Amino acid sequence: MQGGKVYRLSQIQDRHEMNASPAGRIPGRELPAHPKLTVLVLALCQVLAMTGATMVIVVSALAGKMLAVDKSLATLPVSLMFVGNMAMTIPASLLMKRVGRRAGFTVGAAFGVGAALVGAWGLMTGSFVIFAFGGLIQGCYNAYWQYYRFAAADAVHDDYKGRAISYVLLGGVVAAVIGPELAKASAGLLDGARFAGSYLTMAGLAVGAMVLIQFIAIPPPGEEERSGRGRPMGEIVRQPTFLIAVLAAMIGYGSMALVMTATPLAMQGHGHSFPDTAFVIQWHALGMFVPSFFTGHLIRYFGAVRIVLAGTVAMFAMIAVNMSGAGIVEYWSALVLLGLGWNFMFVGGSTLLTEVYTLPEKAKVQGINDFLVFGTNAVASLSSGVIYDRFGWQAVSYAVILPLLVVFATALWLRLKRRAAERAGAARAT
Repeated sequence: MQGGKVYRLSQIQDRHEMNASPAGRIPGRELPAHPKLTVLVLALCQVLAMTGATMVIVVSALAGKMLAVDKSLATLPVSLMFVGNMAMTIPASLLMKRVGRRAGFTVGAAFGVGAALVGAWGLMTGSFVIFAFGGLIQGCYNAYWQYYRFAAADAVHDDYKGRAISYVLLGGVVAAVIGPELAKASAGLLDGARFAGSYLTMAGLAVGAMVLIQFIAIPPPGEEERSGRGRPMGEIVRQPTFLIAVLAAMIGYGSMALVMTATPLAMQGHGHSFPDTAFVIQWHALGMFVPSFFTGHLIRYFGAVRIVLAGTVAMFAMIAVNMSGAGIVEYWSALVLLGLGWNFMFVGGSTLLTEVYTLPEKAKVQGINDFLVFGTNAVASLSSGVIYDRFGWQAVSYAVILPLLVVFATALWLRLKRRAAERAGAARAT
């Protein structure tokens, strides 16, 4: 008995580790009165947040290179964004456990406004330090809106969790189209401060998200969620499903960050123009989020583990294309495959994660998952500029091969374990 509630752990482990179907409904979780509307509002918030994030990816490395004396530090602002994301994930989750999703997401949007204004200030004053600090604050904003996907999963019945996560991530499709175009249109708005106009535009997007968040109808946390302790974290992390869920999201996101962060620098190094770079990043973002139209359905039909496996295969195809050349076609197709692989691994891993916790455990499990995911991102994005500057573009692709092999092997192991359990259950039933 923990936190006043008795947990039958053998049943929890059997359901979460052996069955391919989603976990049963978390006891005590209250659904909103209008789940579809809640998911829609979260998707719209995702559009605004992701549009700003896409703009950051398009302009940040180039702006950093323009400001930095040591050009190998050009990706430092992006890296600090991931550091801020990593540092804020657990505090953000614990805050929302106390005050609820709406209040927590409002705080996050305030970070977004501040980050954009600081970034613009750094560009207008020519200060690389101030500009990089804006990236750190942007990461704090990102930590909050990354929980939109889990908020959507909380808003629906368990059979629809994968679809709810996918629908929220669909906001990235709109962001993929609008973000690069806004970056190009606003880059020269302020004379003498290239890209500062882009950051002021990002501030407006964060204000819009803050307004929309007020329409989220997710019920506030109940007493059990706020006060219950659940199982020790050491016991939760020993579940094979937890390990695969975290590895899939962590390596999928880290691989994407490593390759994507270096792409604008590599394209510039190979003589491609800024509009060409924006075009490739735009299609990369489409590759990340267009699959969300069907990823949730695929997860429901094939299971999250198979989708994770498919994601690693797409990543290996991306590596092969990157090795084949440095033209626009190669960059375009590789970055689309990178986005597809990220989508399958991240959505699949996020869906698997919802199987491993009870209601009192939700905040700490989600927080630790995202801490590990964005900690990996911070290391990957910081390493990206250094690897590219010292070893070249192909070395960036080589760096992700071994981690992807680990994910593929462990996911395949879990898939085989679940199939064996299914067969054993069928044999006992007969």
